[in-house]
Amino acid sequence: MSDVKGKLLESINNPDDLKKIQVEQLESVCGELRDYIIDVVSTNPGHFGASLGVVELTVALHYVYNTPFDQLIWDVGHQAYGHKILTERKNKFNTNRKFKGISGFPKRSESEYDAFGVGHSSTSISAALGMAVAAKIKGETERKVVAVIGDGAMTGGMAFEALNNAGGENADILVILNDNNMAIDPSVGSLNKYLLNISKSDTYNRMKHDVWEGLGKLDGFGEKARRFIQKNQHALKNMIFKENNLFEAFNFRYFGPIDGHDVVYLAKVLNDLKDIPGPKLLHVITQKGKGFKQAELNQTKWHAPGVFDKETGEIYQCECAADRAPKFQNVFGDTLVELAEQNEKIVGITPAMPTGCSMNKMIAKMPDRAFDVGIAEQHAVTFSAGLAAQGMVPFCNIYSTFMQRAYDQVVHDVAIQNLPVIFCLDRGGLVGEDGPTHHGVFDIAYMRSIPNMIVSAPMDEIELRNLMYTAQLAEINQPFSIRYPRGCGIKTDWKKPFAKIEIGKGRKLNDGTDIALLTIGKTGTFVQSAIQRLAEKNISAAHYDMRFVKPLDKALLVEIFEKFDQLVTIEDGTIQGGFGSAVLEFMAEKGYNNKIKILGIPDKFIEHGSPEELYKECGIDSEGIVRAVQALLVEHQ
Repeated sequence: MSDVKGKLLESINNPDDLKKIQVEQLESVCGELRDYIIDVVSTNPGHFGASLGVVELTVALHYVYNTPFDQLIWDVGHQAYGHKILTERKNKFNTNRKFKGISGFPKRSESEYDAFGVGHSSTSISAALGMAVAAKIKGETERKVVAVIGDGAMTGGMAFEALNNAGGENADILVILNDNNMAIDPSVGSLNKYLLNISKSDTYNRMKHDVWEGLGKLDGFGEKARRFIQKNQHALKNMIFKENNLFEAFNFRYFGPIDGHDVVYLAKVLNDLKDIPGPKLLHVITQKGKGFKQAELNQTKWHAPGVFDKETGEIYQCECAADRAPKFQNVFGDTLVELAEQNEKIVGITPAMPTGCSMNKMIAKMPDRAFDVGIAEQHAVTFSAGLAAQGMVPFCNIYSTFMQRAYDQVVHDVAIQNLPVIFCLDRGGLVGEDGPTHHGVFDIAYMRSIPNMIVSAPMDEIELRNLMYTAQLAEINQPFSIRYPRGCGIKTDWKKPFAKIEIGKGRKLNDGTDIALLTIGKTGTFVQSAIQRLAEKNISAAHYDMRFVKPLDKALLVEIFEKFDQLVTIEDGTIQGGFGSAVLEFMAEKGYNNKIKILGIPDKFIEHGSPEELYKECGIDSEGIVRAVQALLVEHQ
């Protein structure tokens, strides 16, 4: 593991050890903790800027609160690296996001200090409210519950649903708004402007500073008055300002904004807030990437930079080198711009992932036709439906795992009305080190169950371009789902003229005589090497890239059923209800009794690790396909 270079941090294995440190030494602890995060993440890639920005807040929280008895919830979870280091995982931090190592997000099964699993965002206040109400019911009057919500998570509607409920319940919780003006990309929307106005209000901040400093000079009375101001500043602010505070409208007592990098002051404020009952919100101003110059200057790039030189800040070239095929997300971004230049009705929508999905390309070129709506997947879908209802052609790009949050909107607002929204689901399949909260393995199953929905998956970049082109044609005029994987494709010559793909039409890529391999999406690339290995074993395998899960190419399937006694379906989605299930259902419907083996993601949540490790574990890599084919042929000889 990377050595802990600081003497103070070396002595801290848990929050009890941290509490033995003098308050004047907390700043040094923060410096050592920040250095340790930089040291490890530079060689073992992960999220970077978010955790650097909350080092002081992390130290102050564990210094003041009695964790794990007091419940501390991190939202979004990639803020929690410092938390993990301080809670008995310092010596395991070098395994962060590695196969069989610790998770990159809070995880209840990993540590008692991880009060709630948080892999996406905007869930912490709801969970905190549940925990606070449970504590009240159980008579645990001493238990405190804190939700740290940041990195744009307050733009999610669920956060406001929870604020409304918590204020109505008068729940004893503390919400800490980590305001760094960022998600992965800069935060957007009127809420962000509102927070910015609060944090930069000269009138309020000057008044607070003058009053605070003045009270501190009064012997005896000063500290008591300061505590009174701290506890009652919401009332004083309402007397001074005509405008109501948004959070106080939800019955939250608002405190702040305060400097999130002054660890001693943070500890004092948190200690005061512990004794104040009811719903409270502390507004903390932080800088994402704090303490690493390059990360401070380019926060989007350094959200999760990969391997880098901690001395120079050079980010090393990833495996997708310039002479290799591009990433699918970049093919999507370039193709969307190209199509939008041809079709003035095309608009782009993404929930806070413009750089991640490459819609930033269209936002830069056509800012009036491309929209980052914040971390609000439900809104993104219904916003797209409204655009489609007025004749626009919306490309709604949401990561597969995050589309789950908007499933009701897909059904009610898009599919029931048969509106032509084009869903581009990035990160389909096993995404790797981010683990089960980010794997996009359910979309095939949940999309194919919806009436009116076309469900497709390209095997390569050319097919992605052609599916995008096909989906926006006027004659299609219905909901259309295109799912594609994370990472690089296989085509270096991908930018070719568009070609319309017949809806529900698959293709045969390799002829064979002994067995048929049916693939959807990325898994088609695994078959190429498997076919060669099977040929070395005198097994002739045909390969069919089906391209569509719904509608299925039924004519092609009948042809396959008639020619082959055995077939294997391969997908990087869940086996239950997925592509293989669709083939099996059709086979049963037509009365065929062919022998079929379905390869895919088993009925369990897949942990984190490299994609290669995870696909191998699930048995859908090249080696797993060969084993399955051999077993099926031997079984039915």
